[in-house]
Amino acid sequence: MSNVEAPGPEPVRPPAYEIRLEGHLGPELAGWFEGLSVTTEDDGTTLLAGLIADQAALHGVLRKIRDVGLPLISIAQVQLGEAHRPRSSKEKE
Repeated sequence: MSNVEAPGPEPVRPPAYEIRLEGHLGPELAGWFEGLSVTTEDDGTTLLAGLIADQAALHGVLRKIRDVGLPLISIAQVQLGEAHRPRSSKEKE
C-alpha cells in the first residue's frame, strides 16, 4: 500500500474584476474600495481592479460606486493576473 494521497481539488479563487468609472476617484474615497487597486487613467477615468469574493460582495462594491456618484462605464470579469491596458482616445469613441 502507498501513502501517496491523490491530489484534491484546487482551491476555488474568487473572480477578478475590472470596473471602470467616469471621472477620477479622489484619494480620500479610494479607501472605500479596500482590497481593490484604484488607478486614475489619463483618459479621465478610474479603474478599480481586484478579486471580489462573490456576488454579494460585487453588489456591495456597486453600491459604493453609486454612493460616490461617479458614472459606471463598464464592469468585466477578467482572468487573474490579466493586466489592464489603458484605453486610448480612439478606443473611447
